[in-house]
Amino acid sequence: MGRYSINDIEKLSGIKAHTIRIWEKRHKVVEPKRTSSNIRYYDDQDLKRVLNISFLNNQGLKISAIASMQDDELHEKVVQLSRNGDGVGGNIERMIVSMIELDERMLEKLFSEFTMKYGFEDTIVKIVFPFLKKIGVLWQTGNISPAHEHFISNLLRQKIIVAIDALPTVDDNRTKILFYLPDGELHELGLLFYHYVAKKNNLKTIYLGQSLPYADLLAVSKLQEPDLIFTSYISPLSTEALNKQINRLLTDFADKTILLSGYQVMQNNLSLPDSIVRIADAKEFKHFLLSIQ
Repeated sequence: MGRYSINDIEKLSGIKAHTIRIWEKRHKVVEPKRTSSNIRYYDDQDLKRVLNISFLNNQGLKISAIASMQDDELHEKVVQLSRNGDGVGGNIERMIVSMIELDERMLEKLFSEFTMKYGFEDTIVKIVFPFLKKIGVLWQTGNISPAHEHFISNLLRQKIIVAIDALPTVDDNRTKILFYLPDGELHELGLLFYHYVAKKNNLKTIYLGQSLPYADLLAVSKLQEPDLIFTSYISPLSTEALNKQINRLLTDFADKTILLSGYQVMQNNLSLPDSIVRIADAKEFKHFLLSIQ
């Protein structure tokens, strides 16, 4: 069972800690527990309730009306509004609840519902990626285990791979792009989705996956001769180590365009030459692909 501080609840729900305290006092929306040393904390059930309250309040329902609802009423109202309206925020919260409960059947149902409503690509961009950012908060606060992370990552990975396989084969004479993650980098979902976007936009893709030894990258590149190389840096890395890896790419692939994405690339103040393109998100990647076609 998770144990959350009020700051954790704020980050996950978007409701300011000050507001949560007011709602607790005036409307009894949740009742925080206390440790033996009298420190306030919230459990999984509290988190689920606050997530649902946050969504309904953002949809225009008054907190006085929401506070009187039981948990099952809150859930049904969120589902109803999520299905009838845009409901992206509520859908993200429904995924968080299903993940906390390790409810694979519900996650499968939600993903099918979202793809029918938004399409596969918008489901990933508008729901899955924001969902994964919130999962990062849960991971940092120690409220999900490696089992939770593997559970959701493997499920989403399967969905993206199925979508890639459903795309038509691209001719060999098209622009060729090689995707890989450097040795030790295991966060693959973003790269897989960029692979999907590239193939959908008629690029010839070579996907080498996670934690690729650099010698293998050199060997495959020599054999396949890609026009573009796409990699991502997400795991913690010093600026010095990141610059060293990028400079190695610039030396060994001087005739290629290198695309870089990931948290470390976007957060570090890197001075990059024109042969390197930073990709912040799928929208930027699609703009880049249009510019080279």
